[in-house]
Amino acid sequence: MRTARFTLDPAFQVGPVRRRTFGSFVEHLGRCVYTGIHDPQHPSADEDGFREDVIALTRELGVSTVRYPGGNFVSGYRWEDGVGPQEDRPTRLDLAWHSSDPNTVGVDEFMRWAHKAGVEPMMAVNLGTRGVQEALDLLEYCNVPSGSHFSDYRVANGATDPHRITMWCLGNEMDGPWQIGHKTPYEYGRLAAETARAMRLIDPDLELVVCGSSSSDMPTFGEWERIVLTETYEHVDYISAHAYYWEEDDDLASFLASAVNMDAFIEDVTATADQVRAAGRHSKRINISFDEWNVWYQKRAESKPPTGDDWPVAPVLLEDRYTVADAVVVGSLLISLLRHTDRVHAASLAQLVNVIAPIMTEPGGRIWKQTIFHPFAQASNLAKGVVLRPVISAPTYDTARFGEVPVVDGVATYDEESGEITVFAVNRSETEVQTLEIDVRNGATRLIEATSYSHDDPRWTATADDDTTVVPRVNDTATTTGRILSLELPPVSWNVVRLGRAEA
Repeated sequence: MRTARFTLDPAFQVGPVRRRTFGSFVEHLGRCVYTGIHDPQHPSADEDGFREDVIALTRELGVSTVRYPGGNFVSGYRWEDGVGPQEDRPTRLDLAWHSSDPNTVGVDEFMRWAHKAGVEPMMAVNLGTRGVQEALDLLEYCNVPSGSHFSDYRVANGATDPHRITMWCLGNEMDGPWQIGHKTPYEYGRLAAETARAMRLIDPDLELVVCGSSSSDMPTFGEWERIVLTETYEHVDYISAHAYYWEEDDDLASFLASAVNMDAFIEDVTATADQVRAAGRHSKRINISFDEWNVWYQKRAESKPPTGDDWPVAPVLLEDRYTVADAVVVGSLLISLLRHTDRVHAASLAQLVNVIAPIMTEPGGRIWKQTIFHPFAQASNLAKGVVLRPVISAPTYDTARFGEVPVVDGVATYDEESGEITVFAVNRSETEVQTLEIDVRNGATRLIEATSYSHDDPRWTATADDDTTVVPRVNDTATTTGRILSLELPPVSWNVVRLGRAEA
């Protein structure tokens, strides 16, 4: 058994815990919307056709924001199709996923769902097949109280109060050749700048996200960010980052170290943004909206869209069934996002329901939690106050993809008001228990709780019949001696330790 050590001090602050770090994503893709959040025939469906069991799990998951309506879908989306009387709404072809969308759920329905789920909406505009005017029309519809064409149309459609959406994405993955309306960085940067400038004439308090690279593996990565930010710097607040990870060639060791790539991605985007800031002599800083991230097995059959004359509504697409190892990787990615909270101001787990999702449903039937539900829910519900960067001393191991990486990784949060420290840690070893010693330097030496999420078979998956065999369970190896807490971390595990002030 090897030993890792975290040294924690309230002075080692990175920045505040940001609620927007725990966002998610609802796209008109596969069964995310239809038979996902919206299933009028389900026994739990409310008066708007939304599954109340999905809403309950969304709240339990601790989701803060939800990005909508895409994703690749948004680059061909005509938002007007999804408002007004249901009987007048057309069915449209979705070219991104070779599907049909009946437009039963649109802007107003989504906003009602967001209110019921207690989440902040993040809206994306179509800069693929559309442009400045269509973005302005949608913004007017959503945010202007009344007295204009589109605001009065919203009122006539039953939404008397404006939606007041604050965060807006200026398109999606415009660097990708697969994207409808794909553009060069110069084309996109100019369009995004003009769109942002015009949108602020309606609502100057918007928070705008410009498209960064859809992956750090893109051949244009870095140069895309530099050119786009040079064009848009004074008009936007965030640049997006997207990243998906999966196990390749049975290389579990590298897969478990995926956060090494996310760390580098964030740091490279930050460096590029700051270079543009310096070159342009700008005063503000551009931060990151990591608004798509997850584990996604893109080469599996369920990730292949229909073809030919088959344009189904809500086909089974991207319905990955996640393992314990996948959940540990998701936990490690959350650690990466938290430790970069100084520059990552928002993030969206893609997606929420059925499509590479923590929540799964059967049409008209059961609901269950995937393995990745648990680390996200624990981090969202327990991370409070400020993020602390532990000084980490840990054994290392070799990986084919990332070289030598620490076996144990982690981050902590500190709630000054209560004095509570929460430590989030992963053990990446496939076979060995790791001892973790936590040296706490603020007097928070009272163990409140220690839990671990692991299984003898790291490829165990949850199902509708069994999503409770593997859940976070009390780790009874935790002991304290003075200011040192020690516990054993199981192989391939996600672990949470809560510490409070010593009782008088």
